[in-house]
Amino acid sequence: MKYILSIDQGTTSSRAILFDETLNLKAMSQEEFRQIFPNSGWVEHDPSDLWSTTAGTCRAVIERAGIDARDIISIGITNQRETTVVWDKNTGKPVHNAIVWQDRRTAEFCRSLRDAGHADMVADRTGLLLDPYFSATKVKWILDNVDGARDAAQAGDLLFGTVDCYLIWKLTGGEVHATDATNAARTMLYDIRKGRWSQTICDLFDIPMSMLPDVRDSAADFGTTRADLFGRPIPILGVAGDQQAATIGQACFEPGMLKSTYGTGCFALLNTGDTPVRSQNRLLTTIAYQLDGKPTYALEGSIFVAGAVVQWLRDGLKIIREASETQPLAEAADPTQEVVLVPAFTGLGAPYWNPDCRGAIFGLSRNSGPQELAKAALESVGYQTRDLLEAMHADWTGQGADPVLRVDGGMSASDWAMQFLSDIIDAPVDRPKVLETTALGVAWLAGMKAGALPDQEAFARGWALDRQFQPAMDARTRDRKYAGWKRAVDSTLAY
Repeated sequence: MKYILSIDQGTTSSRAILFDETLNLKAMSQEEFRQIFPNSGWVEHDPSDLWSTTAGTCRAVIERAGIDARDIISIGITNQRETTVVWDKNTGKPVHNAIVWQDRRTAEFCRSLRDAGHADMVADRTGLLLDPYFSATKVKWILDNVDGARDAAQAGDLLFGTVDCYLIWKLTGGEVHATDATNAARTMLYDIRKGRWSQTICDLFDIPMSMLPDVRDSAADFGTTRADLFGRPIPILGVAGDQQAATIGQACFEPGMLKSTYGTGCFALLNTGDTPVRSQNRLLTTIAYQLDGKPTYALEGSIFVAGAVVQWLRDGLKIIREASETQPLAEAADPTQEVVLVPAFTGLGAPYWNPDCRGAIFGLSRNSGPQELAKAALESVGYQTRDLLEAMHADWTGQGADPVLRVDGGMSASDWAMQFLSDIIDAPVDRPKVLETTALGVAWLAGMKAGALPDQEAFARGWALDRQFQPAMDARTRDRKYAGWKRAVDSTLAY
């Protein structure tokens, strides 16, 4: 039996997952790492933590599975997107901590660019909004604020990469500086229609193009790992940003198919085929995947806080020890209380895109407690998803969007949360048997490129349903609850 190793480098942990040649999960290893919050709205990672936990979990999963590295035919990498690393290409040392996608430090700069009239040009070329979420302003901030960084960059000594790119560079011993089209599309420096870095936008941000990686297909040759890492060189043949990898893992290959992933944030992607659709509702136009040089596009809605709200209950309020405790707490909540939590801890994403607002709780009474807060936390994810889907349907009107929502990610394991999601969006919610769709997506890319796995059509036929949740909430209750959410969001934005 041969295996494919998926590296899933996420926002709060790194994971390594082994799949066999039939895409059955063989073994998994996971390790959390430190979150760094230097200021309000700032989020960083130590790049050495990203690398050490990635290498460590890869070694651990090989040992746990009891196999030899010679049994691994290829590696796929999926990653937290937009998170920005800048490092010295001569020493390999990062010049600053990685600035995480959640970070909002460049909000004022983004506002100045919008005021100067650059928003339409940026959106037309990149499909993205001028927002701190994306990599470009993070790179500029590092060059402007780290002593000597700009001079080193202009001398050609610094490299930029999203996390996949940084890991490829480390895995190959500095031999390969490359990314795939899905990650390039999230930097706000890549022209998604022309399929190349935009000189105009690089000039706008004063970023030397010598820093930028080579852009390849999602299934491509990204080099081989150093022999000393795992005992033998292993080819890296698949790369995709985490949400695009989940879209692939959910087999959303047809225009109109829709998936939503519930990790630290929540991200819904609607496949729009070979046509990039310009949103009129503050959604993003992005690349879902690129195979054989041909991009497939998507509309995306991004929620900054989904699973992170459960982490807040655990680490901030300390009212739970494990995420699984939220479901029994929500089930025990007082049904007469209408507590609404707007988890804008690092601003609000789509369709609001307000980086400055912060979280708020409405409807508290003297009897409100852990049960009501847990329920409000889980409900907030359903409400935010409905916000996204309503915007998507408005942009994709008459195009035949699939009414079924395919879900994955850690929170999708909660029956309570998924039933509420189905209720509030008034549509079926399909949960697959394999919840590790992000890792599965890049495993298929890497295995298919290696010639060991079937083509797109055969892979899609293998998608298997675990459970479908059907809406059971009456229309009056649904409308009343969603109207309460909209009032809460309006109040949060006003504050």
